[in-house]
Amino acid sequence: ETIDIFKSIYDLGPLHMPPNVTGIIAARAVLPNVPHMAIMDTAFHQTMPAHTYMYALPYEWFEKYGIRRYGFHGTSHLYVSRRTAVLLEKEAKNTNAIILHIGNGASACAIREGKCYDTSMGLTPLEGLIMGTRSGDMDPAIINFIAEKEGKTTPEIDNILNKKSGLVGITGKYSDRRDVLTGANEGDERCKLAVDMEA
Repeated sequence: ETIDIFKSIYDLGPLHMPPNVTGIIAARAVLPNVPHMAIMDTAFHQTMPAHTYMYALPYEWFEKYGIRRYGFHGTSHLYVSRRTAVLLEKEAKNTNAIILHIGNGASACAIREGKCYDTSMGLTPLEGLIMGTRSGDMDPAIINFIAEKEGKTTPEIDNILNKKSGLVGITGKYSDRRDVLTGANEGDERCKLAVDMEA
């Protein structure tokens, strides 16, 4: 039942959900008598107030389809926010901070009184900051524009936004920031542009 639920929400995490489910199925096959547990990366963000998780879209879309900002990288933001409190010699409940998760995926999280108040990722991990292969924020009208100009379907465009955009889209070759920085230091103009855009 749980696997079926995960499969039903593949569209919310197209880069993560299918391989994660494959891993769960494989682990259960090899270790059938060992309890298995899933930690939901969105759980930390469930403390956001409605005015930060809602979109300015028809309210019915929220009611019918659950369209809202869910946020991701929650386990990372939880750890970093708690560690920040320790380093500041404060209790978590007395800590306010801006936490960044910077990897191939990237997100920001506003922490208020030790809890998530707002985050940059949305309904899916595509929203927010520029990432290794994801576009981050952009004008949503670009999707229809490219569909008309290049005859692409929305799933094709979604694939491009998730896997061929971000740093790799800007540089044309690198999704790893180390490579982007090396390229920028060696004079690659598109790498320099990627660094400036991300900054």
